[in-house]
Amino acid sequence: MSIWENIKIAVFSIRTNMMRSILTMLGIIIGVASVIAIITVGNGGKDYIVDIMSSMSSGAVSIQVKTDATAAELITKEDIESLRGIDSIQYVSPMDYKIGSAYTDNETAICFVLSGNEDLSHVMNITMRRGRFFTEEENKNAANVCVISELGAMVLYNSLDCVGEYINFQVNGQVVKFRIIGVTSADLSASTSSANSTVSMYSEMSANMGNTQDTMMGGSAMVSIVAPITVTDNMSNSKGYNMLYVTAKDSSQAKTVGNAAKNILYAKHGNFGSNVYNVVNMETYTVLVDKIINVFTTFVAGISAIALLVGGIGVMNIMLVSVTERTREIGIRKSLGAKTSTIMFQFLTESIILCLIGGIVGFILGVGMAAAVAWYAGISIKVEVSTIAIAVGFSSAVGIFFGLYPARKAAKMLPIEALRRD
Repeated sequence: MSIWENIKIAVFSIRTNMMRSILTMLGIIIGVASVIAIITVGNGGKDYIVDIMSSMSSGAVSIQVKTDATAAELITKEDIESLRGIDSIQYVSPMDYKIGSAYTDNETAICFVLSGNEDLSHVMNITMRRGRFFTEEENKNAANVCVISELGAMVLYNSLDCVGEYINFQVNGQVVKFRIIGVTSADLSASTSSANSTVSMYSEMSANMGNTQDTMMGGSAMVSIVAPITVTDNMSNSKGYNMLYVTAKDSSQAKTVGNAAKNILYAKHGNFGSNVYNVVNMETYTVLVDKIINVFTTFVAGISAIALLVGGIGVMNIMLVSVTERTREIGIRKSLGAKTSTIMFQFLTESIILCLIGGIVGFILGVGMAAAVAWYAGISIKVEVSTIAIAVGFSSAVGIFFGLYPARKAAKMLPIEALRRD
């Protein structure tokens, strides 16, 4: 019997018991749809996050001061001016942040203030949607100006057209009134992406929560602004910085430039061998995030694949029922000379077709679910060839694995015993 004839017999059997076949395929459909949706959304989300981090970190390295450093080992304004004199360095900016509350006449929210000098917009690739970034003169004069994120503008003003408006920032009993001079599309709260700065940020949030709790009660959203670092210096009487960002003129030389900047800091502070300064290439975080998302996506997809196992057991169960129902048919065919391999292949083909149909439907449903989630999250989906291969491969593997036992059982029936069955 040819493969085509086996397929026709399998399709006829599936159509004859349509409702039973649909219910049998349901486990396969749910399993494949779940896996495809998770992988597709995961790939799209990963590309979205990695692209953002890559655009923020092109040619940039950070120099971080260890938390147990003395005040004399902190990075100073004089250090920054010295680094600016190096030919291979394009931009240099210290970085600091504060967590407090922001309020206007009508709205209140938790506020993340990222501060640096005029080079920060280049270091972090901050793109302006409205207005402008602050200037060198404004930074030197500690002007109370700021750039707000799009999300922050929508939270506080319900509009991106908020240039010229004022925002009050409160932390530790101090209040600074900033004038908004620009709106950026960047997520400023994601700019301090190192593990050390993240821990410090949340520690600071916890420390300040008691002072700002009453003000924060009115809003739970997080808004982000970027301001001149001289303003935040005045708020905390800062004598130095524990984080510095450097951008190389040639992005391929970022690590070399970072090490050169670190050695200059050691020379100026006379603390060689202290290992107080740590150079972190921002591309390292991009690779790390990529790996983390891949592991997480694989883990969740693996859990979802359990539905495929359940679906496969359902296929095996129905195929065993089908073998029992068609016992006389098997006996007649074997008495007429059908080979054991022919009978086995016939039932195996039916099992594979059931799973393949379920896999195709599950794939379409999974991509549809992924598209809906991606649309809601504002990201694009990414359907790769490997994703299609997973859908087809999983379905076929389930069909073969769980269809093999019923097929072998049918093929090993003795013709005389099969013909005796009613």
